[in-house]
Amino acid sequence: MKFDTVVLGAGIVGVSVAVHLQKRGRQVALVDRKQPGNETSFGNAGLIQREGVYPYAFPRDLGTLLRYARNQSPDVRYHADAILKTAPFLWQYWRNSHPAKHAAIARSYATLIEHCVDEHRALAAEAGASALLRPTGWIKVFRTAAVWDEEIRHAEQWHREYGVEFEALDAGQLQQKEPDLNKTLLGGLRYTESESVSDPNALVTAYAKYFETLGGRFFIGNADSFRESWSVDTQDGAITASSAVVALGPWSDRVSARLGYRLPLAVKRGYHMHYAPQGAARLNHPVLDVEKGYVLAPMAKGIRLTTGAEIAHCDAPKTPTQLAAVEPVARTLFPLGERLDNEAWMGRRPCTPDMMPIIGPARNHKDLWFAFGHAHHGLTLGPVTGRLIAEMMTHEETLVDTRPFRVERF
Repeated sequence: MKFDTVVLGAGIVGVSVAVHLQKRGRQVALVDRKQPGNETSFGNAGLIQREGVYPYAFPRDLGTLLRYARNQSPDVRYHADAILKTAPFLWQYWRNSHPAKHAAIARSYATLIEHCVDEHRALAAEAGASALLRPTGWIKVFRTAAVWDEEIRHAEQWHREYGVEFEALDAGQLQQKEPDLNKTLLGGLRYTESESVSDPNALVTAYAKYFETLGGRFFIGNADSFRESWSVDTQDGAITASSAVVALGPWSDRVSARLGYRLPLAVKRGYHMHYAPQGAARLNHPVLDVEKGYVLAPMAKGIRLTTGAEIAHCDAPKTPTQLAAVEPVARTLFPLGERLDNEAWMGRRPCTPDMMPIIGPARNHKDLWFAFGHAHHGLTLGPVTGRLIAEMMTHEETLVDTRPFRVERF
């Protein structure tokens, strides 16, 4: 079977790339080993983070580093055998988190974030999935005044520099918005322009179905069979294409490395579990417990508890110790009932040491394109990434300057 483009990976990024190319008249084959939206895109907190102009930096203060080193922090855990392998990545990540470098990165990164909500809204409207988006923002909650003050200072800085809107909530205002949260919280911070998703898997599935209504085709296949002739084996036979896009998230380096690209990619793993609320308790917004390092998010299935980051080999067995550590704390924040999942879900966030995704053409191969490395903002940046890749491939003027995100920077 012959196509114009084959897109490897059917998460939010790959599906968005496929949609935007198909809309521009390309005949696109979308290939994944699972149905769309069933890997990393399945298990996030469902946030579309308009406020996320500064990507998540590596901590540089000694106290936090020592706390992480003890490997008992609720927000970050690590496997000892993975630290040695990822040490060069972590060193570069730490260096790029210097305030001056981080600010320079934000100036490029914010150009993507600026469009994240609009691009999701447009794609959701076309896919008939607007009801899955919630324009209510999301909330950080605070237990101590010092942390609250620091977060407010960050929000004020982001507002000055990039126009990020926010609302500071005292204890009473927080209780009005979330009456079932713990009454001892000092206050909150609501990012008013950000949105959330009631079912991330359903959203990616809707985008993929829209892709098929446009004439695109989805295939079950294994990217390990991908060849430089831009062909890949699927359950329906071999596919060949004139161009290819690698959007395999945490597994992208398995393809790129075979083609000679040595990219500094690492993986932050994370876990989630769903719970029923107790009685008539209701959670109206996704809520980040800043000092304890987890998110509670209202989802179609129930209340989703998501953990922070685990540094581990990509395919190492699950170790949901963070989930076990934060569940009792989360139960004091909100009245969680019984678990609704048989076991913890685990996902993998693909990360680069400069905290920015790789979006653009492969430097050594004609008609090969990269779209991966979105770390914590894969759901946020999927549609804008898809648009940018399609614009570049069809020689249109791009929505933003794509040079900062190209693979040549490595």
